Amino acid sequence: MSQWSKKDDFKFSVGPWNIHTGADPFGPPVRPERDFDDKLAVFKKLGFDYIQFHDDDAVPDSASASEREATCKKIKQILDDNGMKAEFAAPRLWEDERGIDGPVTSNDPAIRQWALERGKRCIDVARHLGTDKIVWWPAREGTYIRESKDAPAAFEHMLDWMNALLDYDKDIKIMGEMKPNEPMDLMYLPSTGHWLAMAYLTNDPSRVGALIESAHAILLGLDPSDEFAYALFHKKLWGVHLNDQNGLKFDEDKAFGAVDLRRAFNQVDLLVRHGYGQNGEIVGLDVKAMRTQKASEAHLHLKHSMETFYDLVELAHNIDREQWKSFVNARDYESLDRFIIRSLMGK
Repeated sequence: MSQWSKKDDFKFSVGPWNIHTGADPFGPPVRPERDFDDKLAVFKKLGFDYIQFHDDDAVPDSASASEREATCKKIKQILDDNGMKAEFAAPRLWEDERGIDGPVTSNDPAIRQWALERGKRCIDVARHLGTDKIVWWPAREGTYIRESKDAPAAFEHMLDWMNALLDYDKDIKIMGEMKPNEPMDLMYLPSTGHWLAMAYLTNDPSRVGALIESAHAILLGLDPSDEFAYALFHKKLWGVHLNDQNGLKFDEDKAFGAVDLRRAFNQVDLLVRHGYGQNGEIVGLDVKAMRTQKASEAHLHLKHSMETFYDLVELAHNIDREQWKSFVNARDYESLDRFIIRSLMGK
């Protein structure tokens, strides 16, 4: 097993969407939009090392191949100048009108072909940005009503799509980011286990891994640290998106540790004990400022999430492991429970 990760082993990533206008399904924007350069300056000041991209965060849909390459090279130069890198690119398949019914699992072969071309385009964007990773969040790959699709056929379409991308670029890696619901009522491959089972069926499982988001695991009714652990067991925990979630409802993307500090500690403790970050794995944040936050302070959710993470790294290193072990050996889980609570309280 790797040595335990220390503070300096962790590198952080963030997406431009994590500084946003505060619009939600029930109300319009409450903060002005900020351009990429302004956001990048904030991210650099906060200590982020990597930027997460959707394909169209970098290049408009309408761009030609030559325009795509030129635009990406300009962005990469900006990142280089700021000592930052692109972590991944992700095809935004769910916002286009053609993706309304899950384009990869669509009943229409022409739509499935569009999804494949969009995936290839995303790979081109990733490579121009200097990363060999793409992330697939199969956002609408599911159903509103189960009778609308033949599920075994849909799974076959998902596998075909992945294989085609793996064949398109022999070095690209695919990280799957699974979620059980939203925007669809029920989504295909809702958990890490479902995703990994599919990964092993691809024509190159060594290039398919998992990106696990805390809130997505919570929406499944699971503890994120267990999802992390299962992917670690398979040597496929290639990325995490840390945040928090208040119940089994919509994806809230609350600041890390804001709801359940003990749950946050278990995630960090697992990453520390298993050497996460020492082989280039990135700690991603996917958190959004509260709608009530003023524009001048709409970055604090990022700052506070990172601070909470580092506080929990320190706790993981300093907690009395011998006492912890003694409670486990005695099967005195009541005392272990109290010990963890007191430790989190700084007692």
